[in-house]
Amino acid sequence: MVCIGAPSVLSVRPRNSRDTDDRSKHMRIGILGTGAMATALGAAWVRAGHDVRVGGRDTEAAARTALLTGASEHGSLADAAAHGEVALLAVPAEAAPQLAGELAPLLAGRTVIDCTVPMAPGGDGPTLTTGGATSVARLVADAAPGAHVVKAFGVCHESIWTLDRPAFEGAPLAVPFCTDQPAAATRVAEIITSMGCTPLPSGGLDRAALLEATAVFAIGVWWSGAEARFAFPAPALAPGAVDD
Repeated sequence: MVCIGAPSVLSVRPRNSRDTDDRSKHMRIGILGTGAMATALGAAWVRAGHDVRVGGRDTEAAARTALLTGASEHGSLADAAAHGEVALLAVPAEAAPQLAGELAPLLAGRTVIDCTVPMAPGGDGPTLTTGGATSVARLVADAAPGAHVVKAFGVCHESIWTLDRPAFEGAPLAVPFCTDQPAAATRVAEIITSMGCTPLPSGGLDRAALLEATAVFAIGVWWSGAEARFAFPAPALAPGAVDD
């Protein structure tokens, strides 16, 4: 698992207890998709107090996912896209830009989180289907130019999001994200914090391809039976390390 711990550059106050949460920070989130990632993140956001609506092309599948997540509502993809301030694209990577284009009028002005990983099997392990020259997040932004697109939540396996307030080796999980929109960055940082995690701003959408490549790299390491996190020791732990 790639869990990069680092301080946030955004001014977001961590929440120590749900009893002291600022309820005004809780949001309406529409989830576009009914698979494993939609279920895991949807349930995590319901636990954090957000109002979640699940949408799918198959409304029966949306109903099942809503039941698993505890979401308040379910319906079509358009219903979920129009639900609130935030929409999650949790569909196959190759389908995300087309779906964003279809729903572009509904997504305009909303924060759209792209959690997809553009990956295909390769001879030496999984490879990026984008070739690394662009990112799915950029393609989504091009397809829905009025949306405020954020690349986030794709680096860790969906099982991580089933944990309540995930922390490892005594530190909250850091969640990297990329966006060009300051308001969207603030909104996603608030969602990450509400889950008990640490926001890790990682630049604009031009850097989203790096997050997608990181996810593919980590998946390849896991498939080989190794631990990706061992490749990222804290520099401060090195012998003779000093602050730069």
